Amino acid sequence: MSGAAAKQPPGAGSADKAAAATGDSVPEPPPPSLLSVDVTGLVSQFARSFVLIFPVYVLGYLGLSFSWVLIALCGLFWIRRHRGGKTSRLGRALAFLEDEEEAVRLSVSSADLPAWVHFPDTERAEWLNKTVKQMWPFICQFIEKLFRETIEPAVRGANNHLSTFSFTKIDIGHQPLRINGVKVYTENVDKRQIILDLQISFVGNCEIDLEIKRYFCRAGVKSIQIHGTMRVILEPLIGDMPLIGALSLFFLRKPLLEINWTGLTNLLDVPGLNGLSDTIILDIISNYLVLPNRITVPLVSEVQIAQLRFPIPKGVLRIHFIEAQDLEGKDTYLKGIVKGKSDPYGIIRVGNQIFQSKVIKENLNPKWNEVYEALVYEHPGQELEIELFDEDPDKDDFLGSLMIDLIEVEKERLLDEWFTLDEVSKGKLHLKLEWLTLMPTAENLDKVLTSIRADKDQANDGLSSALLILYLDSARNLPSGKKINSNPNPLVLLSVGHKAQESKIRYKTNEPVWEENFTFFVHNPKRQDLEVEVRDEQHQCSLGNLKLPLSQLLESEDLTMHQRFHLSNSGPNSTINMKIALRVLSLEKQARSPDHQHSAQVKRPSVSKDARKSSFKPQVPVSPPLDSNKPVPASPVTDSDKKTDVAEKSQPPNASPHWPTDLSRSSSSLHASNFNYSPSHLSVKEPTPSIASDISLPIATQELRQRLRQLENGTTLGQSPLGQIQLTIRHSSQRNKLIVVVHSCRNLIAFSEEGSDPYVRMYLLPDKRRSGRRKTHVSKKTLNPVFDQIFDFSVSLPEVQRRTLDVAVKNSGGFLSKDKGLLGKLLIPLASEELAKGWTQWYDLTEDGTRPHGAS
Repeated sequence: MSGAAAKQPPGAGSADKAAAATGDSVPEPPPPSLLSVDVTGLVSQFARSFVLIFPVYVLGYLGLSFSWVLIALCGLFWIRRHRGGKTSRLGRALAFLEDEEEAVRLSVSSADLPAWVHFPDTERAEWLNKTVKQMWPFICQFIEKLFRETIEPAVRGANNHLSTFSFTKIDIGHQPLRINGVKVYTENVDKRQIILDLQISFVGNCEIDLEIKRYFCRAGVKSIQIHGTMRVILEPLIGDMPLIGALSLFFLRKPLLEINWTGLTNLLDVPGLNGLSDTIILDIISNYLVLPNRITVPLVSEVQIAQLRFPIPKGVLRIHFIEAQDLEGKDTYLKGIVKGKSDPYGIIRVGNQIFQSKVIKENLNPKWNEVYEALVYEHPGQELEIELFDEDPDKDDFLGSLMIDLIEVEKERLLDEWFTLDEVSKGKLHLKLEWLTLMPTAENLDKVLTSIRADKDQANDGLSSALLILYLDSARNLPSGKKINSNPNPLVLLSVGHKAQESKIRYKTNEPVWEENFTFFVHNPKRQDLEVEVRDEQHQCSLGNLKLPLSQLLESEDLTMHQRFHLSNSGPNSTINMKIALRVLSLEKQARSPDHQHSAQVKRPSVSKDARKSSFKPQVPVSPPLDSNKPVPASPVTDSDKKTDVAEKSQPPNASPHWPTDLSRSSSSLHASNFNYSPSHLSVKEPTPSIASDISLPIATQELRQRLRQLENGTTLGQSPLGQIQLTIRHSSQRNKLIVVVHSCRNLIAFSEEGSDPYVRMYLLPDKRRSGRRKTHVSKKTLNPVFDQIFDFSVSLPEVQRRTLDVAVKNSGGFLSKDKGLLGKLLIPLASEELAKGWTQWYDLTEDGTRPHGAS
């Protein structure tokens, strides 16, 4: 069966079966028109206009004064208001008699009610509010001490321009923090921990003034508001006083934060801060408070809470974002008289991990077929949130939302269902959710590799078979760097395949202590390596490196290593201390009876649609290719990019070896360069590349293999059944660019009776952004196209040698044509010493590009 065949919802196709049983042929339905005219609405609007204009015409015809119209309108309005008020008062009285509680609830805005009104398992905590009020002066003293002894020195050391930074006044205010409700979890929790959710609200008239004397800059904060759900975990519970080993605090999702600044314009003119804005600062602070970032307060010795510094996720959620049906048409023309369709896309959230799907143009039944993977640290109380929007030039329209409790997904392990969208009149969404358990043994690794096809291909991207968890502790005896007898500013670059992350910078020390956590999704741990490089941020030089094959972890006890590793190309005694653990991602299907019925619990949103839309503009940042977890400003989308994107809108999702917008790869604190973690305030939004590709979600590959079998039909095809492509590849050191010349193709397969309309599409992996795509022109009705087009990628020689060139030959098929698909694929690793000289070569095209080799 063709991989392009869409999965029908239950009950679909019954009419076709009935027609087939009677022998009647069912004519194909005509294609839906892009525009439809609302005749009823048009007539109604004309009638209303006539009713308003006709009395004016009559008055003018009879020569009467226009004052009669005003008198009549005033009388009509008075009658309606009097009658409506009377009816409303009577209705409220009747409703109050029937249900007093519901009547009171309807008279108060839902957003103004505390959590214990909505949720019966959330309790009031007035005694706790009284305690906080009594302690508030001492809490303010602690906060002032924290600002002066911790935050102020950290800001001074972060940048040379901020060396004269200081707080001149710190007053948190007299209004204490308020707790509107408390929920204590008693199910699905460890016996040695206590989990509480606090609905907190803080509206403080504080005064925090700061000064940068070097630039004569003064700024401050006049008031702060923060509203959200804070999770408090008391663990581990011990048998000695104080009975609790540590206290952990974090927000499950980004809280609502508002700060009233003074002198912000002057502050943002300071060098080193001119890349910030009000909204970006708010997002940095908000994301710092959200899981997996957490504040841990130890109450006992360090030995007993060592496990808290190495948090293992509860599981991994694999989200198959498949398709939607019967969405609302939001695009209208001629002031709503002519109705169009929508350009839908989805926003997916798990905690502070945010993914955005691609946009499907002019379609009310879009098919995305994208896959994302998200870490789940705290599933009690954590949900999968999905919102659909219609892309518009100004403000995107809301198409529906969905919220699924992850506890239900964990119980079922595998869910493949259609979900009805909330807050809209129609629309449903097809999702496939997989709960992957983290296994500390490698017994099922081969089975997992086979299931995601990682045992045969040579790619370092696609669906993940394992999760690498790394705790970066410290380093010792680092060299001085370029200058002798000067302490470096060390940071650590960590990479697995195409995915890379960066630690915080430690200033003026050769024995830095980081104490940060990092996580990497691993495609095949048998072939991939962990690369560690310690760099001096000040002089931009290497202080040492380490390459650790992940296969060594497979041979370790519990797949864990905790030791000091000697650094290469460093000092004689330079070491780095890390704890590394590998966990195999296993889908454990539950044994169910044949008549078992399951359905994920869908939660209703706790905030209104208008409130959410006003606080969230769904725009997701895209990260740079090399460091897939260090946010940078998104590249602008040019008009040419938009035009060339039309030809591939209906194609299967492209390969994505990295997660540019995965906000939870690192548990480390956000540092000064993380200015674009915000999904809300970027000028350009680009979709999150799906990890499902022509390799991992082989819709196009399956179609191509089926076409090969049809062509073979009992005969033996040649060595290059899909044809060949001729490329010239070289790196220009003067221009600092990779130059790729697409010469021609030969012996391509025919996509239809008239031949093929081939073109070549290229990415420099792991960059899968729209702006990173290169495309040739389309050659019509030929199997031996000649392109002779030159393309370039801005990338340095050391960096390009860690990249892979993704080349795909596709059939265009023309506008609105169904004859679109993959003709052949090619993956070229660029780790070659001859890249500076360059080469011209014919390459064999394959169905998945995983076995490229030169033909001549």
